[in-house]
Amino acid sequence: MSKMKIALQLWSVREDCARDLEGTLRAIAEMGYEGVEFAGYYGRRARDLRKILDDLGLEVAGTHIGIDTLLGDRLKETVEFNRELENRFLIVPWLPENMRDSEETWLRTARLFNEISERLRDEGMFLGYHNHAVEFQPINGKIPWFIFFDAANPEIIMQLDTGNAMHGGVSPEGVLDIIRRYPGRAKSVHLKEFSSRDERALIGEGEMMWKDFIELCKTVGGTEWYIIE
Repeated sequence: MSKMKIALQLWSVREDCARDLEGTLRAIAEMGYEGVEFAGYYGRRARDLRKILDDLGLEVAGTHIGIDTLLGDRLKETVEFNRELENRFLIVPWLPENMRDSEETWLRTARLFNEISERLRDEGMFLGYHNHAVEFQPINGKIPWFIFFDAANPEIIMQLDTGNAMHGGVSPEGVLDIIRRYPGRAKSVHLKEFSSRDERALIGEGEMMWKDFIELCKTVGGTEWYIIE
């Protein structure tokens, strides 16, 4: 069985990164993380970021980027940057309301993701979507997350954030069912605890069924990266 690869989402330490990016990445490596997921580049060129990561022995687990960077002429720039960064996973973490306010707009958004994904295929890159709570709050009785991923191409990454999903009303068993429903599509996941009693609960202190979740990620989800946020 392959070893779990654990990364840190840099949004969690964004203020530290803004003050001292190299020092923050060094500290992350010293903690034992194998990779990082970007959420901004702090004005650095891709080649410079790649060198810092290489010097520290860190991999790129992905990047969170706005949907606008994947549209029109900007897509070419985004591909070139991520090719040089040696990143394969381009994850959209949020959508404007007009792309997610009805079943019709969710279906339209899925078609857009399919088109972008096809353009990324020859580059060996994967497009993905990351959830907050709103994706699990029904629209006319239907769950947006399911509307979207039922219509999205199978290669589009379902980056499930466990804590955000439970904040949206998903039960611990329901989180497991999401992985089961979409085999092979959870190439990266965000590990986040949820507790109805303590909003500051750390992993292992809340209601998530971690052992079952990790086992499903390994055997069903096709998970390559487990990301702490």
